[in-house]
Formats: sequence, structure tokens, C-alpha cells
Amino acid sequence: MSTSLQPFQDAYEAGRTLAPAAVGTQVLLMSAISLVTLVLFNLLRPRNKIIYEPKVKYHVGNKAPPTVRDTFCGWLPPLIHTKEPELLDKIGLDAVAFLRFLRLMRQIFAAVAILVCGSLIPIDYLYNKAHVKASKRDALSMLTIRDVKGERLYAHMAASYLICFIVLGFVYLHGRAMVKLRNDFFRSPEYMKSFYARTISITHIPKRLQQDAGLSDILGKNAPYHPTSLHIGRAVGDLPQLVEYHNETVRQFEAVLVKYLKGGVHNKPRPTVSLGGFFGMGAVRKDAIEYYTAKLKKTEAAVEEYRARIDARRPENYGFASYAAVPYAHFIAKHAAGRSPRGATVTLAPNPKDIIWTNMNKTKQAIGVKRMIGYAWLTVICFLSLIPLLLVAALANMDAVTTAGYLPFLEKWLGKSAVSFAIFSGVVPPAISGIFTIFLPRIMRWLGRFQGAQTHARLDRAVVGQYFAFLVISQLVVFTLIGVVINSVTELVEQIGKHASSRVILANLDKLPGRVSKTYINTSTYWLKFFPLRGFLVVFDLAQIINLVWISFKTKFLGRTPRDVREWTKPPRFQYAIYYSNLLFMCAVGLVFAPLVPLVALAAAVVFWISSWVYKYQLMFVFVTKVETGGRLWNVVVNRVLFSLFLMQCLMVLTVGLTVGFRSVKLVIAFPPIILLLIFKLYIDRKFNKNFYFYLPNEEELRTARVHSSRGDTVKHKLENRFGHPALHAELFTPMVHADQMQLLKQVYGGKVEEVDDGKEAGKGMELLDGLRIQPIQQCDLQYDPVLYSRDRGEYDYDRYSIASSTLLSPSLSMATPNSPYKINSHGPATLSYAPQSNYYADGQSFMSSSSGDAMRQSMAMSPSPAPTQTPGYFDPRLSAISVPPPMHMRTLSQSQAQPFPSPSSQHTRASSAGGSINYRPMSAVSQESARLTQFRESMLAPRPIIMPEEQHPMSPYYEESSVLPRTSSNVNPASMYSPDSVQAMPVPGQIPMPSPNVASQASLLALRPHVYPMQHPPLPGQSQRQAQDVEEVLRDTTPSPPYYPQ
Repeated sequence: MSTSLQPFQDAYEAGRTLAPAAVGTQVLLMSAISLVTLVLFNLLRPRNKIIYEPKVKYHVGNKAPPTVRDTFCGWLPPLIHTKEPELLDKIGLDAVAFLRFLRLMRQIFAAVAILVCGSLIPIDYLYNKAHVKASKRDALSMLTIRDVKGERLYAHMAASYLICFIVLGFVYLHGRAMVKLRNDFFRSPEYMKSFYARTISITHIPKRLQQDAGLSDILGKNAPYHPTSLHIGRAVGDLPQLVEYHNETVRQFEAVLVKYLKGGVHNKPRPTVSLGGFFGMGAVRKDAIEYYTAKLKKTEAAVEEYRARIDARRPENYGFASYAAVPYAHFIAKHAAGRSPRGATVTLAPNPKDIIWTNMNKTKQAIGVKRMIGYAWLTVICFLSLIPLLLVAALANMDAVTTAGYLPFLEKWLGKSAVSFAIFSGVVPPAISGIFTIFLPRIMRWLGRFQGAQTHARLDRAVVGQYFAFLVISQLVVFTLIGVVINSVTELVEQIGKHASSRVILANLDKLPGRVSKTYINTSTYWLKFFPLRGFLVVFDLAQIINLVWISFKTKFLGRTPRDVREWTKPPRFQYAIYYSNLLFMCAVGLVFAPLVPLVALAAAVVFWISSWVYKYQLMFVFVTKVETGGRLWNVVVNRVLFSLFLMQCLMVLTVGLTVGFRSVKLVIAFPPIILLLIFKLYIDRKFNKNFYFYLPNEEELRTARVHSSRGDTVKHKLENRFGHPALHAELFTPMVHADQMQLLKQVYGGKVEEVDDGKEAGKGMELLDGLRIQPIQQCDLQYDPVLYSRDRGEYDYDRYSIASSTLLSPSLSMATPNSPYKINSHGPATLSYAPQSNYYADGQSFMSSSSGDAMRQSMAMSPSPAPTQTPGYFDPRLSAISVPPPMHMRTLSQSQAQPFPSPSSQHTRASSAGGSINYRPMSAVSQESARLTQFRESMLAPRPIIMPEEQHPMSPYYEESSVLPRTSSNVNPASMYSPDSVQAMPVPGQIPMPSPNVASQASLLALRPHVYPMQHPPLPGQSQRQAQDVEEVLRDTTPSPPYYPQ
């Protein structure tokens, strides 16, 4: 029996070696191939700029990448000299966050590699040389912790402490910088102008609230800000599938035409298409051109008919609400976070391009069921992955397999060519593992979509989490456990083969923990082969050899439709989820083995440095971000980095316990870094998360916040157009053909040609063939139009007609002069500090300076007072702006006007139950002076007529701001005009209007008075009645500024 088990014993002894020859061969081979690939990239780049530098031609606005010379290494200077501020403007925060994460990784592993290689390698080498027999060691095992015992273990534990401090320190520094970048993103003009930034998404709406009024009820009647418009989603039925079916039919029709018209149509049989049948049997063949022509006309008519009656369809369980300003939407979303008002979910609205519309109407119950099914499928995939992992584990330890003798050809191979054997054992295992993981991210993405992810950004976060977990569990934990189990079984079999008694076998089990620790340290051989392959794949990704060859093949042999050419020339999208997951897995492997096998940390540092340069080039010149999310993935990846550090500390504890015993004092010393890591995680969440997820404006930003009127959002149906299902307004594909083939196509249709003249720019240049629109494309226009690309990629300013800005009015109708300190939507210089951000008002302003005003401001600071009574679902800026005295011909306020603000004594408490609406309670209790302040406010709410000469009123079309003196001789004393105690302010003849010292205080008191709505102005000379009404409507829909008096 002992003879039959001898192969197992030999395999066990062979498994103790780390195969330095295979590792060295892999490093040299991958380095040589990478160098050749880099040279090939430098030769191909100047001749194939549409592949290697597409963003030079296709970019948004003035965000073109820097100029690159056509020299051999001309792409390096832009990478060196382009810094983060410029990158932030040109490639976006998502790309900058990815590059910053790479910088974090290379800094961490550079510091860790210097630490462990400079301190642990000398210690381990000297210990192994002095205490381990030469037959039991090799060149690589002497540089690891595998055979180290005694006091030398303290050095490795000290290194784990320092690694923990290094990682936490760099994570904190980069996290703080990332929060600042995120805040700059929120304050950027591009974000402030975007419509989705001031929009709220409401999902999982109960059936009884699936209407616009229900959305208003969910958001809360006592909210400090009210929506400018509301939109409930409508069921679109099969319309998305119908649109996709039409577009796919267009692609098929174009492929038929480009193949048939190539080289002329003379003596060519007309193309046919097979319909029905089974594997070609029993199919009906029809003329392809006639078939697709009739099919496209039917599908286009069906889509238009479907869209025409979409308003009559049932509402869905999701909707959107837009607000007058970006801070208002963030305020509502922040207070609704973690709660379910009326059973619904309220969050900031994503970019409409980011929404996965098929999942928007999924109920919570349906999502829960799909998630269970998705996790079940993920478990099955993990189980099936054991099959290739067993093969990889066997190939990773080919020395042991060869010595076992069960595969004789391996022994012969090793004897004849040790070099080729080392190359095979070094290259094949990580290559098989890499091929297997190519398809996993796509499977994870499909599972995430199946489980109900509502946005592509959320889908990316799910893919990063699931794919990283899969890689760590399968390729790190399970792969190591396979080796542990195999070697443990081999040890038991060896004892049995020696006819040892059960008592001896049990007595020898105390040696098993030490051999278990040696087993997973031995697996570092595989990772030392893995990192050189990853470095080569990064360089190979830079060269894009496969992409270049595939496009050339399709161009020459498969034919190109104009649509194919346009899609091939556009910059590709960067797959953040896949790249992040691969980098995180390398980070996990590098950190786990850093205090055990220092060379793994060094290999990881080299790969991260190469990746940072390669991906910087690709994000600057090649790839684009699908939808900008402002670096939303940062928190996800940082959490995985901290988990990798936690895994490193756990493995360090396990190694020490298996080596010296789990009751040793040394084991206790290994635990504090884990506790420190948990405390650090809680600290950074508390410090950074609030500023990371929401826009928290300061006083100046609140004062100058852009306030949008309700007219632009409601009359122009902006919310429905932007957040309606894309199938309702997406342009249908129009068949495209090469312009030089148009005459041949007219012959095919027998001359049934008409010119398209529908008055639209989209129909320019089209021709109508047998009732079907055909777009001829000139040879010079085959590549994607950069202007069209810029329009599609950029955020179109949908708000330019709704922003209350003086640019919308002619100079004669502007409410403020260019030199006026009181611009439209700017509330003038602040005289006092504002209330805390969480308590700001709907108008976002305060002008109190008197003692009574200070007291009132202090009381209001305790509670974000609700806005005045407004039409449900619509925001009226007139009800949240400072009142302006009317001209003489305007009516005074009615006594029945509603109070714009309720008294502080009214209680506004947040509903504690999940089913209640969002209520906004005070930040602290109302002071004892609330009763007196309430009485004071109510006394100020009494309507008083104020008379002011029409020529002095800023909202009057007769007002001339450029004149120092008004055109009439009667002037007004502002102090008496704003006096709260005067019933009517009489004009003071001959007095020049000068601002009173307490105008700010008096203006703030006027904000509490009921608002005065002007009557229609008489038309100006040469102006029609309708034009005067239009002017008045614009003036009413614009948030007025405080009164301005020329000095």
C-alpha cells in the first residue's frame, strides 16, 4: 500500500516548491510581449486616429482633448502635462474619479511595496537561510513567511499595522479630495443648468395616488418648496418593442440594399427573404426590397398611431416632480432619504438617458422575487465555476501533478524541454482564468437588470459589488481552499500509507494547521504569474489590436452601411463596472498577500502604475462616459478597498494562529487593526457621506440661486418631454443609402420618387421612394457628424426659456440695469448672516436688520416655514418673493388675501410611520417668544395701500433706470413709503429718492405682507394689446428683485 501511495507523497513534497522557473518565465515573456505591443501601438496610432484618437474629432463644445503629435511617443507629453482640473472639465467627474482611484491604488501599493520589500524580504531571507534546510526551500519561498517562526513573526504583524495605517491614510486624503470634487460638480454651471438636477423621482407609488395630485400629497403639503410641475408616468405598452422592431427592420433593410446595390444592379437577381419554415424547410421566399418597404411603412404608421393615443392610457407607479431651483430638489430628497412617504420612494431624479425604463414600473414585491431568483442564478454560476477552477488549480501546480506520475507524458515533456514546460505552466493557468472571466461581467449585468435596477448607474454599482464578490470568493477563497483540501487529504493518506494507528494519526493532526498555512502561501505562485498577464492585457487594451482587425475585416468583406460607418467612428463607451471590478480584485490579492508574500505587492504596484498611464490616455482620447453621474461609484469602490484590508488582517490573524496557536499572545496583537478599520469606516461615513450625496449650498449660493418660473415648466411641458418614456418621442430610424447608389435605387423602385418637403430640418435631403423615406448620405458625411454628436452627448439647455433672466427681455423691458446690484434672480447684498442651511426658506433670502427683524429671523431659523398656499403641484414665484410697491394705477390688496406664511405656533412634525407623507418639523423647539413674534407678524400682515409714482416703479414699462431723476416732479420718500405704521405714504415734492438706512429691514417685513398683483399696463406707443399682455405675463412669471433706486 505504501508503494501505491508513493505518488501522493512525492506530489506533496513537490507542492512545497513555488516553481520559481515558471514565475520567472511568465514575467519575462509577458514583459517582452508588452514591449512589442507598445511599439506596435506607436506605429499604428498616427495612421488610425479614428481608432486611437476619436475624441479629437468627436467632443462636446470646447472639451477637445489636447493636441497630440504624430511622433513615436507623441502621446506621452499630454499625459504628463494635463492635470486634474483640466481633466475635470474635458472628460467629466466619472473619468476623473476613476483616474483618482488608480492614483490611490498606485500610491498605496508603492508605499506598501517599499515597506514590505525593504523590511520583510531581508528578514525572511536571513531566517530561511539560517533555519530551513536547502532541500526544503527555493528562491521564492525564502522571501515569504511560509517557514518563518518565533520572534520574526512580530515583524510581519508590525508590517500589517503599517499597511493598515498607509491604506487608511490614503483613503482619507483621497476621500476628502473626492468630496470636494463632488461639491464642485454640484456647483458647476453644467449641472446647475441641467433640468434633471432640480427634479425628484418618485417610484413605487400606491395605486390610489397615481395621479398628479397624489404626487403632491406624497411630497407633503407643508414642504418648504413646492414643485413647479408634476408628471405621472403613463403605460406605454408594446410601444418600446414596436420602436425597436422598426429600427431593427431598418438595419436589415439597409444591409440588403448595400449588398444589392454594390457594383450596380444589372444582371443581378433581386434579393429575397425567407419567411417561416423550420431550419429553411417550408419557408416562403419573398422579394426582400418589397417586403421591407411594406413592413417599414406599416410599423411607422403603427408607432405614430400608438403615440397619438398614449395620453388615454393608465398611469404607472412612478412619476417626477421638478422644482424651481437645484437646492430645493436636493433639500426635498435629503429629507426623504431613508423614508417611504405614503409607501413611495423619493430620490433625486437621474439623468433621463440613464434610466432603464423597463424597470421603472416594477413593484417592490416583483423586485424582491426577481432578486431572489437572481441570487439563485448567481449561486449556480459560482458552483459551475468550480469546474474551470479545478483545472486552473491543477495547472497552477503542475510540478506536483507531474511528480504524481498519473500523467506520464508530463514527465517526458519535463525531461525533454524544461523551458517549454515552464512557459506552459506559467502562461496557461492565468490565461484560462482570464478567458473564463470575460463573460462574467456581462452575465452579472444581465442579472442586475433582471433584478430591477432602475438606472445604468445603479446597475454599475450592482455589477461592481457582485462581480468583485464573485472574484474574491471563487478565485481567491475557493481557489485557496481547493489547495488546502488537496494537501490535507494528501497528508492523511500519507499517514495511512505508513500503517500508522489512529492514535498516531490524531497525534499528528497538530501539524496540520502549519501545513494548511503553507498551502495557501504556496498559491502565491499563481498570483505571481497572474499579475504579469494583467499588465500585458492593460497594454494590449491600449493597442486595440482586436478592434482594429475586426473593423478592417467588416469593412472589406461584410460591407458597410452608412449607419455602420457612423457607429464605428463614434468614441466607444468606457465600461466602468468591469474595469473597477478587475482593479479591485487586483487590490484584494495584493493586500491579502502583502505581509505574507511581499513580491505580490510589488507586482501589483507595477501593474497599477502601468494602468494609470494607459487608462489616462484612453479616457482622454478614446473612451467617453455614457452618462455622467458625478463619480457616484467612488464610495462603492472605496468600501471594497476597506474590505480587502479587512480580509488581509483576517488572513494575518489566521496565519499567526495556525503557526503559533490560537491561544498565543501574538494572536491578540494581530486584532487591533481590525477594530481600527471598523472605527475608521464609521468615521468617514459620518464625515463625508452627507456632503457626497447631496448639494448643501452656503448662504451666498442660496442668495444667488437660479430660480426658474413655473410657466416654462408647465406651459412648455418640459417635465413630460424630458422624463417621458423615450419611446414616446424618440426619432425613428430612416433608411440610409450611399448617395452614389441613389440613382440605382430609383431604378429598383421603378421611378416612384417624390421630394420630401415637410418643413423640418430632419427631412432635408430625403427622398420618398414608393411612400418610404430614404436618406442619401454623401461620402464626405459617412462618418458621424461631430456637430450632431455634440448635440446628442451634451446636455441641451432646456431651461433657457424658463429661467427668469433679464436676457429674455429686451433692454427696454429689463428689470435691472447692467450696473444694478440687484439683478434678476439675485437678491442683492446680504446685510446679515442667513439661517442654517437646513432651515432656509422657499425664497432663499433674508433682509432683516432691525432688532425685531433679528428676533423674527431667529424664530424662523428654527423651522423651515412652509411656502404660502399655492396651486397643488405648481410653484408660483410670486408667492415666495418680496412684494414690490405697485404703480398708481394698480389696485390695492384685498382684505381676504391669504397669509403667505403660517405662524410659527403651527406644529409641523415629521410622520414617524412609513406610510405618512413627508412633513418638515423644526430643527429645535420654538422659543418662548413665539407667541409675541406671531402677534407681531400678524400685525404686519394687515394690508395697507402703498402709492408710488409709476415712473419710479422698477416693474413699470415706463420706468427709466438710467435717469437719476424721474420724469415727474413728484417723488417719494422711501422711508415714509415703507413705514409699517403709515396707512398711505404721500409724495414729498422735490426730494430725490434715496434708500433709507433700514430699507432692508422694511423690505423683509413686506415679504410677510400679502402680495400685490399688478393689473394690465396700457400698451406702449406702437404696441398692440396682445403684445402688452405678453409683456405683462412675462413680468408676472419672473421673480422680482428688491426695489432699486438710482442715486
